[in-house]
Formats: sequence, structure tokens, C-alpha cells
Amino acid sequence: MSAKPRIAVIMDENTSSGGTLYETTKAYFVAVQRAGGLPFGIPYIPEMIEPVVEEFDGFVSVGGRIRFPRDWYVAGDESRYPSSERLEVEQALMRGFLERDKPVLGICNGMQMLACLHGGRMVHEVRKSGPHILTHDDRTAMHSVEIVPGTMLSRIVGTVRLEVNSRHQEAVVEASGPVVVAARAPDGVIEAVEIPSRRFAIGVQWHPEAFATQDNPGNRLFSAFVQAAQQGH
Repeated sequence: MSAKPRIAVIMDENTSSGGTLYETTKAYFVAVQRAGGLPFGIPYIPEMIEPVVEEFDGFVSVGGRIRFPRDWYVAGDESRYPSSERLEVEQALMRGFLERDKPVLGICNGMQMLACLHGGRMVHEVRKSGPHILTHDDRTAMHSVEIVPGTMLSRIVGTVRLEVNSRHQEAVVEASGPVVVAARAPDGVIEAVEIPSRRFAIGVQWHPEAFATQDNPGNRLFSAFVQAAQQGH
């Protein structure tokens, strides 16, 4: 049996063109593998939830554009993304790993789910929040994020500022209760959250996996995640 921790990676799908394909960038798997883990893609099959939660050492919730429940949004707002079978399976997986205090890393969609499962609230189009809002939904855009001192994220990346990519339309605008905001963009948009009551539960709005083959401080996030999974292995 391999000594490497086994990491469950929820698959994304082509929601914009019918939801007929699992469609997930290889970069998530490359990032986990380079950090020392063994990544496995998880489909939307409810009967797999329990064995995955029991047998895997960590969970990655990847980016995607799926319809979240209306009560995850501020009053008067709601998602206009397509509905997906992913929602229920992913919620159950994330809750299961969190309940067992197994490491959870949320990316983009995954950060939003991590925040909202703990009382956070979102908006569907962050650019409508005000004229000061940066362009966040652009695959070519980069912007800085300020890491909040004293957070687990700050200890992991070892810096107060990161240059990150930006490709999201929705955004978390309220974090409450057990959720700690770990990073913000210059326009104030929440870019990272964490759940201090868990051994490792961090969500980032950007896509660190895109830099997996480069020398980038964001790679430390995957290393710390896999190391936490190894410790519980």
C-alpha cells in the first residue's frame, strides 16, 4: 500500500453546454501529485460519498459554475448558473471530511461552498457591487491579494501579498461565525477564508493550480494541504 495520502478531487462538468461531460483541468491533479499526494477524480455518484469520506485522506473542491441554494445569497440575489448533480454530492463530501477533521481545500467554487456551509453569503455578480470593483471574471487578469496576518494561510505562504489570477463572477461578501477571512483583493473582495476550528480547512477564490508547474508561493498551499492529509493518513 502506498504511503502517499489519497486525495479526493470532485470533478467539474461542462455546465455551460449541457452538463454531459466531466470536465476538469489536469492542473488540479498535477498540483496534488507534485505536492506528494495521489489524486483521484470523484464523479457525482451518491453511493460513493460514504466510502470516499471514510477511505480518502483529503478533499479538494475545484472551481466550477453551478447553481447554489438561494439562501446562500444576500437578500434579493440568487444564482443564475445551471443546476448540477454536483451540488448535493459535493456538499455531502465537504461536510463529511470536515466532520472527520480531514483536510479540505476549496478553490473558487470550493471556497464559496466552504464559506456558505458555515453561514457565509454571496452575490451572483460581484462587479455590480460598485465602480471600484476590479475585473475578476477574466482569464488573463491578475491582481494582488493581501493576506491577513495571523491566519493559517499567512503562515503557509509566508508573505503578506500574492499576485493571483482572477476568474470568478460570484463572490462571498459576508463571512460569519466560524469563518475567518484570510485574504482580500485591493477592492475589498474576499479572496480566501479558513475555518480555524478544523485542522486544515482553507478556501481561496483564485486558482493556485494554474501555477503548479512554476515556482510560485501559492504552491505552498498544496504542499501544506497534502502534508496535513499525510499526518492523518
